[in-house]
Amino acid sequence: MSHEIETMAYAGEVPWHGLGTKVSADLAPKQMMEMAGVNWKVAKRPSFVTFDGDMIETGTQALLRESDNKVLAPMVGENWEPIQNEEAFNFFNEFCLAGDMDMHTAGSLQDGKIVWVLAKIKESFDVLGKDQVDNYLLFSNPHIYGKSANVRMTPVRVVCNNTLNMSMGMESVNEAVINHRKAFNPESVKETLGVAHEKFEQYKDAANFLASTRYTSESLITFLNTVFPAANAKKRLVTNFNELSTTAKRTAECLDTQPGANLFPGTYWNALNAVTYMTDHQLGRSADARMASAWFGANQARKLKAVNTAIAMAEVA
Repeated sequence: MSHEIETMAYAGEVPWHGLGTKVSADLAPKQMMEMAGVNWKVAKRPSFVTFDGDMIETGTQALLRESDNKVLAPMVGENWEPIQNEEAFNFFNEFCLAGDMDMHTAGSLQDGKIVWVLAKIKESFDVLGKDQVDNYLLFSNPHIYGKSANVRMTPVRVVCNNTLNMSMGMESVNEAVINHRKAFNPESVKETLGVAHEKFEQYKDAANFLASTRYTSESLITFLNTVFPAANAKKRLVTNFNELSTTAKRTAECLDTQPGANLFPGTYWNALNAVTYMTDHQLGRSADARMASAWFGANQARKLKAVNTAIAMAEVA
C-alpha cells in the first residue's frame, strides 16, 4: 500500500482510486472495521521530556494508538475527547440494519492519523434522465489535535467515478462537524445531518439545472480561472485561454475527452465534472494522494468552490 494509505478495504466494485483489499459486500460495520485494519483504540497518555537522564512530565498528554503505542498526536488538551474508531463504525449500524446503506470502503490514512468509513446510501438519480449519480455517507475520524471529525454526504457520478461536492449554499445542511470538546453523540449528528433524501433531492435539482444551462467561451474562462486561478490573477483580468493556469488549461482539454463528455457538452454540468475529473483522476503524484486530497485536502475545498461557482454563474447565464 502506498504512503498516504496505511490500510484499506472495499466491498463491491473496485473504487475509483483503484486501491484497497476486496472484501465481501455484505459485511456489518464492525466486520468492515476489522477487515480494514482499523480495529484499534486510541488513548491519552502523559508526555515526558528527558533532561540530564531524568524523565520529566510535561503536563500535557499525547494521543497513542494502543495496538502498537504509535504516537498519533504529540500533544492534546486535557479536555480533548478522542472518538474511537468503533464509535464511528457503530454510527452506521442502524442504517445498515434497516437496509438503507451498505458498507463500501474504510481504512487508515497517514499512519493512522485519519480513519474513514464510507457507506453507499441506497438512493440515486439520473441527471436529466441519462447521467447516474449515487449517494454515499463519509465519516472521517482524524486522530489529530485541532481537527474535527466530519460526517457528510458525498455524491459520486457513476460514468466516471468522480466524487462530487454538495453546495454549502443549499438550504439544508449536508455535513456534521464534530469537535473533541465533548463525547461523541451519534443522535446529535443524525439531527444535524437531517434527512439525507431531502438534501440529495436538492442536489438533483442543482445538477439538472447545470446540465440544462450552457456556458459561453467568456464565462468558461472565468469559471476555470476561479477554480484554478492563474498566477497574479487578482491583479489582472484573465480574458483568454492562453492566460489560464496550466491546470485550468488541462481541465479545458478534458471538457471533450472526460468520461461522459458526450452527455451534456457545453453545459455547466460538463464544466463542473471536468474539474472533478481533473482533481480525482489527473492531479497528484499517486492515486492515494488524489484520494486523500479529494476527500480531506485542498481538492475537496476546490470542488466545493467549483460547484458553488458553477451554480452562481449558471443563475445569471
